[in-house]
Amino acid sequence: MKSATQEASNSSYLSSLELDLPLSREAACRWIRANDQDLPGLLSAAQNARDCFKPGVITYSRKVFIPLTNLCRDYCGYCTFRRDPGQPGAHTMTPDEVLQVARAGEKLGCTEALFSLGDKPELLFPEMRETLRKLGFRSTLHYLEAMCELILRETSLLPHPNPGLMSAEWISRLAAVSPSMGLMLETTNDSLLAPGKAHANALDKIPAKRLRTIEDAGKQGVPFTTGILIGIGESPEDRVDALLAIRDLHQRYRHIQEVIIQNFRVKPEIPMRNWSEPTRGDMLRTIAVARLLMPEMNIQAPPNLSDPDYEELLDAGINDWGGVSPLTPDFINPERPWPHLEELERRTQIKGFQLRQRLPVYPELLERAMNKSALLTSKLTSATGVEGFARSAA
Repeated sequence: MKSATQEASNSSYLSSLELDLPLSREAACRWIRANDQDLPGLLSAAQNARDCFKPGVITYSRKVFIPLTNLCRDYCGYCTFRRDPGQPGAHTMTPDEVLQVARAGEKLGCTEALFSLGDKPELLFPEMRETLRKLGFRSTLHYLEAMCELILRETSLLPHPNPGLMSAEWISRLAAVSPSMGLMLETTNDSLLAPGKAHANALDKIPAKRLRTIEDAGKQGVPFTTGILIGIGESPEDRVDALLAIRDLHQRYRHIQEVIIQNFRVKPEIPMRNWSEPTRGDMLRTIAVARLLMPEMNIQAPPNLSDPDYEELLDAGINDWGGVSPLTPDFINPERPWPHLEELERRTQIKGFQLRQRLPVYPELLERAMNKSALLTSKLTSATGVEGFARSAA
């Protein structure tokens, strides 16, 4: 039991949290391990920081999820998305399939086409090289580029690609056909590449390589989404260090539009099926510390991975729900359905916030996405409404 002196000291420290931001590494490492008694104070500080940044509004992006190919050369211990050629469910979408999904989403008011795909599968699988040859492309990234352009030309949706590691040249090419793009940092802990760990057979998850891609995007001023994955074998201090690495890059280039705090979920068919999932407390502490480390950053957490009480994530200082689809499942976590948009709005309003639909690029970074190409500029202008949010369907 804490003494009155200890409680007074802690109260004073929490007051300083609200005033002396961003949080230092030392303070972040302390508060990411806050006990249950101190947690309400930590959450209150995070809420205050969020409300100073963007008061009264929680955003989301209405999207379709386009799994362009689930072939992947990496074997992460937590992934059910990836396939080898010939495995049940292995598939590379055709252009017609891509357009069919996009047009169906267009009818439901979607503005984002989220492209998810395996990392350079043609480097490992001759079957993928043959598929690309038949489609008329030299690489998966060439095919992705063409499909982003197809979406822009044939629909009102805006592409947001997540293709894995990219060179500076490919970042530039994709920036001409998409207003934003993303790559999850996940962690900066290299030990997770060791045998038996989450990234043991996933060389594209080397932290230095992922940081280089994020930095190359920053050098080109590309609006970029990144984040961390918690519960894959990292320590709380590792989470802080990954967040600090993201913060440092953003301070240099001002290009990171949102930071995702995503929680690992156990699935029966994965190598990590016997691991423990992060607790709700783990999520709340990590989100709150992320908010206090980056008080003027859009902080997101996926609602479908925190059912049934996902609205509690608002208590930790998030200001965005990420992409939510009224049409397609979360192909990365297919067992975790998206909340219905009406229910998402209801729960957000109960917490005292207005829910607003944004584009895949945030309002404050719209100007950076403009003028990358005439086609992209035209489509962005048509999609953008009041204050840089998604244009109302009315």
